[in-house]
Amino acid sequence: MSLANHLVIFVKAPRLGRVKTRLEGELGPMGAWRFYRHMTERLLRRVGGDQRWRTWLAVTPDAFVNRGRFWPNRFERIAQGTGDLGARMARPMRALPRGPVVIVGSDIPAIERRHIAEAFRLLGSRDVVLGPAADGGYWLVGLRRRPVMLELFAAVEWSGPRVLEQTLAKLSPRAKVVLLEELDDVDGPEAYARWKARAML
Repeated sequence: MSLANHLVIFVKAPRLGRVKTRLEGELGPMGAWRFYRHMTERLLRRVGGDQRWRTWLAVTPDAFVNRGRFWPNRFERIAQGTGDLGARMARPMRALPRGPVVIVGSDIPAIERRHIAEAFRLLGSRDVVLGPAADGGYWLVGLRRRPVMLELFAAVEWSGPRVLEQTLAKLSPRAKVVLLEELDDVDGPEAYARWKARAML
Protein backbone atom coordinates (compact mmCIF):
# COMPACT_ATOMS: atom_id res chain seq x y z
CA MET A 1 0.00 0.00 0.00
CA SER A 2 1.49 3.34 -1.03
CA LEU A 3 1.84 6.15 1.50
CA ALA A 4 -0.31 9.26 1.15
CA ASN A 5 1.21 12.62 0.27
CA HIS A 6 0.27 15.35 2.76
CA LEU A 7 0.16 19.03 1.77
CA VAL A 8 -0.05 21.38 4.76
CA ILE A 9 -0.98 25.02 4.10
CA PHE A 10 -0.21 27.40 6.95
CA VAL A 11 -2.99 29.98 7.24
CA LYS A 12 -4.00 32.76 9.62
CA ALA A 13 -7.56 33.56 10.51
CA PRO A 14 -8.25 36.57 8.25
CA ARG A 15 -9.05 39.13 10.94
CA LEU A 16 -8.89 42.83 10.19
CA GLY A 17 -5.67 44.35 11.52
CA ARG A 18 -4.09 40.93 12.19
CA VAL A 19 -2.91 39.86 8.73
CA LYS A 20 -0.35 41.45 6.39
CA THR A 21 0.19 44.31 8.83
CA ARG A 22 3.42 45.34 7.05
CA LEU A 23 1.29 46.21 4.02
CA GLU A 24 -1.10 48.48 5.91
CA GLY A 25 1.02 51.56 5.16
CA GLU A 26 0.62 50.82 1.45
CA LEU A 27 -2.91 49.43 1.37
CA GLY A 28 -4.54 50.42 4.66
CA PRO A 29 -5.91 47.82 7.12
CA MET A 30 -8.86 46.91 4.89
CA GLY A 31 -6.70 46.62 1.78
CA ALA A 32 -4.17 44.41 3.57
CA TRP A 33 -7.00 42.22 4.84
CA ARG A 34 -8.51 41.93 1.35
CA PHE A 35 -5.12 41.09 -0.15
CA TYR A 36 -4.57 38.30 2.36
CA ARG A 37 -8.05 36.89 1.77
CA HIS A 38 -7.51 37.01 -1.99
CA MET A 39 -4.12 35.26 -1.81
CA THR A 40 -5.37 32.55 0.53
CA GLU A 41 -8.54 31.80 -1.42
CA ARG A 42 -6.60 31.74 -4.69
CA LEU A 43 -4.02 29.33 -3.29
CA LEU A 44 -6.67 26.97 -1.92
CA ARG A 45 -8.46 26.90 -5.28
CA ARG A 46 -5.21 26.35 -7.15
CA VAL A 47 -3.55 23.57 -5.16
CA GLY A 48 -6.05 22.35 -2.58
CA GLY A 49 -8.26 20.17 -4.72
CA ASP A 50 -5.60 17.96 -6.29
CA GLN A 51 -6.17 14.24 -5.73
CA ARG A 52 -2.44 13.53 -5.74
CA TRP A 53 -2.20 14.77 -2.16
CA ARG A 54 -4.28 15.16 0.98
CA THR A 55 -4.63 18.84 1.90
CA TRP A 56 -4.53 20.07 5.49
CA LEU A 57 -4.94 23.62 6.78
CA ALA A 58 -2.72 24.45 9.75
CA VAL A 59 -4.60 27.32 11.36
CA THR A 60 -3.57 30.08 13.74
CA PRO A 61 -4.85 31.22 16.20
CA ASP A 62 -5.85 27.75 17.35
CA ALA A 63 -9.32 28.93 18.42
CA PHE A 64 -10.24 29.45 14.75
CA VAL A 65 -9.66 25.84 13.67
CA ASN A 66 -13.35 24.98 13.91
CA ARG A 67 -14.79 28.28 12.68
CA GLY A 68 -15.96 27.06 9.30
CA ARG A 69 -16.91 30.38 7.72
CA PHE A 70 -13.26 31.12 6.96
CA TRP A 71 -12.23 27.77 5.46
CA PRO A 72 -13.75 25.41 2.86
CA ASN A 73 -15.19 22.37 4.62
CA ARG A 74 -13.46 19.94 2.26
CA PHE A 75 -10.08 20.61 3.88
CA GLU A 76 -9.03 18.98 7.13
CA ARG A 77 -7.81 21.45 9.73
CA ILE A 78 -5.24 21.26 12.48
CA ALA A 79 -4.05 23.84 14.96
CA GLN A 80 -0.58 25.29 14.46
CA GLY A 81 -0.14 25.35 18.24
CA THR A 82 2.32 27.38 20.27
CA GLY A 83 5.98 28.26 19.80
CA ASP A 84 8.00 29.82 17.02
CA LEU A 85 7.57 28.96 13.35
CA GLY A 86 9.99 26.05 13.69
CA ALA A 87 7.98 24.47 16.50
CA ARG A 88 4.76 24.97 14.56
CA MET A 89 6.20 23.37 11.40
CA ALA A 90 7.65 20.46 13.34
CA ARG A 91 4.24 19.64 14.78
CA PRO A 92 2.55 18.33 11.60
CA MET A 93 5.80 16.67 10.54
CA ARG A 94 5.57 14.66 13.73
CA ALA A 95 1.82 14.15 14.00
CA LEU A 96 0.34 13.52 10.55
CA PRO A 97 -0.27 10.01 9.22
CA ARG A 98 2.57 8.25 7.45
CA GLY A 99 3.82 9.62 4.16
CA PRO A 100 5.77 12.61 2.84
CA VAL A 101 4.75 16.05 4.11
CA VAL A 102 5.09 19.34 2.23
CA ILE A 103 4.40 22.64 4.03
CA VAL A 104 3.73 25.95 2.28
CA GLY A 105 2.58 29.36 3.46
CA SER A 106 -0.33 31.31 2.04
CA ASP A 107 1.65 34.41 1.00
CA ILE A 108 3.51 33.08 -2.06
CA PRO A 109 1.20 33.98 -4.96
CA ALA A 110 3.35 32.25 -7.59
CA ILE A 111 2.86 28.74 -6.18
CA GLU A 112 1.39 26.38 -8.77
CA ARG A 113 0.29 22.76 -8.63
CA ARG A 114 3.41 21.84 -10.57
CA HIS A 115 5.60 23.06 -7.66
CA ILE A 116 3.76 20.85 -5.18
CA ALA A 117 3.78 17.87 -7.53
CA GLU A 118 7.51 18.31 -8.15
CA ALA A 119 8.24 18.45 -4.42
CA PHE A 120 6.40 15.19 -3.79
CA ARG A 121 8.06 13.57 -6.80
CA LEU A 122 11.49 14.52 -5.49
CA LEU A 123 10.65 13.20 -2.01
CA GLY A 124 10.41 9.78 -3.58
CA SER A 125 14.24 9.71 -3.59
CA ARG A 126 15.30 12.70 -1.42
CA ASP A 127 15.03 13.37 2.30
CA VAL A 128 14.39 17.12 2.17
CA VAL A 129 13.00 19.53 -0.44
CA LEU A 130 13.24 23.30 0.10
CA GLY A 131 11.88 26.15 -1.99
CA PRO A 132 14.12 29.21 -1.50
CA ALA A 133 12.39 32.56 -1.04
CA ALA A 134 13.82 35.85 -2.24
CA ASP A 135 14.06 37.14 1.36
CA GLY A 136 16.51 34.42 2.45
CA GLY A 137 13.90 32.05 3.85
CA TYR A 138 11.93 29.38 2.06
CA TRP A 139 8.42 29.13 0.69
CA LEU A 140 8.21 25.34 0.83
CA VAL A 141 9.68 22.64 3.00
CA GLY A 142 9.10 18.96 2.38
CA LEU A 143 10.29 15.94 4.32
CA ARG A 144 10.13 12.30 3.37
CA ARG A 145 10.02 11.65 7.16
CA ARG A 146 12.15 8.56 6.99
CA PRO A 147 13.81 9.64 9.28
CA VAL A 148 11.70 12.57 10.53
CA MET A 149 14.67 15.04 10.83
CA LEU A 150 12.93 17.63 13.02
CA GLU A 151 16.29 19.15 13.97
CA LEU A 152 15.94 21.32 10.87
CA PHE A 153 13.44 23.52 12.68
CA ALA A 154 15.33 24.16 15.93
CA ALA A 155 17.25 27.34 16.77
CA VAL A 156 16.64 29.18 13.50
CA GLU A 157 16.33 32.98 13.34
CA TRP A 158 12.96 32.89 11.62
CA SER A 159 12.61 36.61 11.03
CA GLY A 160 16.12 37.06 9.64
CA PRO A 161 17.70 36.78 6.19
CA ARG A 162 19.61 33.54 6.93
CA VAL A 163 16.74 31.12 7.49
CA LEU A 164 17.56 28.92 4.50
CA GLU A 165 21.29 29.04 5.22
CA GLN A 166 20.79 28.07 8.87
CA THR A 167 18.38 25.29 7.96
CA LEU A 168 20.77 23.78 5.43
CA ALA A 169 23.59 23.94 7.99
CA LYS A 170 21.63 21.61 10.27
CA LEU A 171 21.44 18.83 7.72
CA SER A 172 23.63 15.81 8.04
CA PRO A 173 26.16 15.42 5.20
CA ARG A 174 24.37 12.15 4.43
CA ALA A 175 20.99 13.86 3.95
CA LYS A 176 19.72 14.03 0.39
CA VAL A 177 18.43 17.58 -0.14
CA VAL A 178 17.25 19.42 -3.24
CA LEU A 179 16.24 23.04 -3.84
CA LEU A 180 13.34 24.15 -6.01
CA GLU A 181 13.17 27.46 -7.88
CA GLU A 182 13.18 30.74 -5.95
CA LEU A 183 9.83 32.47 -5.40
CA ASP A 184 8.84 35.70 -3.69
CA ASP A 185 7.23 35.98 -0.25
CA VAL A 186 4.79 38.91 -0.52
CA ASP A 187 5.09 40.20 3.02
CA GLY A 188 6.33 43.80 2.77
CA PRO A 189 5.89 46.81 0.47
CA GLU A 190 8.83 46.00 -1.84
CA ALA A 191 7.66 42.43 -2.48
CA TYR A 192 4.11 43.70 -2.95
CA ALA A 193 5.31 46.20 -5.58
CA ARG A 194 7.13 43.40 -7.45
CA TRP A 195 4.05 41.19 -7.31
CA LYS A 196 1.79 43.99 -8.53
CA ALA A 197 4.13 44.78 -11.44
CA ARG A 198 4.16 41.10 -12.50
CA ALA A 199 0.39 40.82 -12.12
CA MET A 200 -0.10 43.73 -14.53
CA LEU A 201 2.02 42.18 -17.30
